[in-house]
Amino acid sequence: MKIFAKNKKAYFNYEILETFEAGISLIGQEVKSIKSGRINLNGSYVVLRQSENKKGSPEVFLVGTTVPPYQPKNAPSDYNPERSRKLLLNRSEIKHLIGKTKQKGMSLVPLRAYAKRGKIKIEFGIGKGKKKADKRESIKKREVEKEMRRAMKSI
Repeated sequence: MKIFAKNKKAYFNYEILETFEAGISLIGQEVKSIKSGRINLNGSYVVLRQSENKKGSPEVFLVGTTVPPYQPKNAPSDYNPERSRKLLLNRSEIKHLIGKTKQKGMSLVPLRAYAKRGKIKIEFGIGKGKKKADKRESIKKREVEKEMRRAMKSI
């Protein structure tokens, strides 16, 4: 499993409660661009929208992710690197997401992009935003762990 991108800020800004794996609907040049590692998940999020073509069943989209063109000179003139991309999930998973996101303070945050059996997947999580004090606490905990590792090395 090759990891193309990680959203490190997601673990700092959110307390991740549950994770999901989804396929992603892409065009050909986006696949080549992502496989060469040119994807940016920072500042992106996952959103549920009502579909207009089916019986009102919601669909899941990845918004704010930047996938630059593989070859900028050969890119179509109407190509948008920050377009919304549909995530492919089972109906039962979508219903579960609807129930979880209706709770106050819950967000859907992409965590990483990777390849699994040749297919590009997005792992995203249901997260609850951390307060400033929680962020400071996690920084202190990380620094204490570093100090302990240094002390163990010197022994």
